[in-house]
Amino acid sequence: MIAYGRQSVNEDDVEAVAQVLRGDWLTTGPTVTAFEHALEALTGATRCVSATSGTAALHIAYAAAGVGPGDEVVTTPMTFVATASSALALGAEVRFVDVEEDTANIDPAALDASVTDRTKVIAGVDYAGHPIEIDTINETARRVGALVVEDAAHSIGSTYKGRAVGSLADLTTFSFFPTKNMTTAEGGAVAALDAELGQRAHEFHFIGLVRDRDRMRYPDEGPWHQEVHEYGLNYRLPDVLAALGLSQLKRLEAFKARRAAIFARYQEGLAGVDGIRLPTRREHVDPIWHLYPLRVLGGRRREVFDSMRAAGVGVQVNYLPVYWHPLFEDMGFKRGMCPNAEQFYAEELSLPMHAELTDAHVDQVIDAVRAAVGG
Repeated sequence: MIAYGRQSVNEDDVEAVAQVLRGDWLTTGPTVTAFEHALEALTGATRCVSATSGTAALHIAYAAAGVGPGDEVVTTPMTFVATASSALALGAEVRFVDVEEDTANIDPAALDASVTDRTKVIAGVDYAGHPIEIDTINETARRVGALVVEDAAHSIGSTYKGRAVGSLADLTTFSFFPTKNMTTAEGGAVAALDAELGQRAHEFHFIGLVRDRDRMRYPDEGPWHQEVHEYGLNYRLPDVLAALGLSQLKRLEAFKARRAAIFARYQEGLAGVDGIRLPTRREHVDPIWHLYPLRVLGGRRREVFDSMRAAGVGVQVNYLPVYWHPLFEDMGFKRGMCPNAEQFYAEELSLPMHAELTDAHVDQVIDAVRAAVGG
């Protein structure tokens, strides 16, 4: 079976982890600090805070933004459920707006028509690695006094109008799950443009601990003293995983180049095939392709999915519209509210996309698609 997605780990990665295992720190220590600084250099963010997962990163970002009961978070349904459920965990009310018909990213026009003075956060998702239209979204956010969270689980290394993802929104979240563009085995990160937001993110992921004597309520308690002023959780990434992340960052450009080559080979090999629609890329973005989201037309997606799996090709579907999940259905959300997202879901089929794919693998996938759709 050709894997739909998988990590790319080499001997340098193994040795980087082994060095930490031989050292004094396993949990959060100097390697985490080095990893966070490397992320800051890559993204242009003021502060990066590593985390135990992409879901944790979203929870941290919403908490740093001050999301709480009565606040409104407006987001896209075409994403993994954590983009919305992490806001629910803080007591927010989540609202969904439809996606662009071509990119499956949140539609800026629909968003602008939907925000209110209760909107605390706008959360967009860089679907498949293609950045959202952040300039227009930022304008909408400024108009209503909201912050923007860019869920960049798919897009570390992407650029928008020459600017790195991580330097575009108030808060940006990354995922380093094994199938993502780089990995820490499990992990994520939050990038903040504002230093105060970055500090809030750090403290929330560090159990709320305050160690700055000037901020303490009881600073003379003793040199051991630390205080908790606001609720936080232990979302700290350990050094042993940060070591893998540091090593992987050195190959991120190579991963991006290989994924771009695979994307181009799919585009060429599937051009002109009836019954399918190929993904799009806008000229002002330079994506790192996390997914290759083929669209199967004519109501044949399930048929083609089954045929591809039977042919030894590990395809997947990304994603069920979030409000179709029973959790949200039981909250009163109804099918039909975001027709572009629902049509996209009905047609979407993710072909294998990862740096370990050979050209022969890609050609095998292309042949399987052609056979499945009769092209």
